[in-house]
Amino acid sequence: MSDKEVILTQDGLKKLEDELENLKSVKRREVAERIKVAIGYGDISENSEYEDAKNEQAFIEGRIITLEKMLRNARIINNDDINTDVVNVGNTVIVEDLEYGDTMEYTIVGTAESDPLNNKISNESPVGKAIIGKAKGSVVDVNVPAGVIQYKIVDIKK
Repeated sequence: MSDKEVILTQDGLKKLEDELENLKSVKRREVAERIKVAIGYGDISENSEYEDAKNEQAFIEGRIITLEKMLRNARIINNDDINTDVVNVGNTVIVEDLEYGDTMEYTIVGTAESDPLNNKISNESPVGKAIIGKAKGSVVDVNVPAGVIQYKIVDIKK
């Protein structure tokens, strides 16, 4: 991961800090104990328990490094900085699909927080890119694999 700026909301910052704390204080100890137990089984050259624990340890250490870098390069979007004039990171936006009339509500977040299943979309996603900087009432074209979808921005909220 490069030293790219990571845009986070207050909630996103808290989630990353909590995950980092859990990895450092709980998961590290758990995997160290697993390694210790696996070594107790004898020959580690053919010990799948040991190999599995070492792989998990490598994953945890890699994730810790990634999280620390993300937090170091974080730009936090405070609720006070969020306005509802135009769409930006931190806003909740209601859009209407002009072809089918369906409405969807999305919260615009940075890529580190995106969770499409919970309607949190990245500012770098196709929909996010199309609506960032647009005002209520604007019609935008969103390029998706199936073609182009037209959305109308119905409302912008904090």
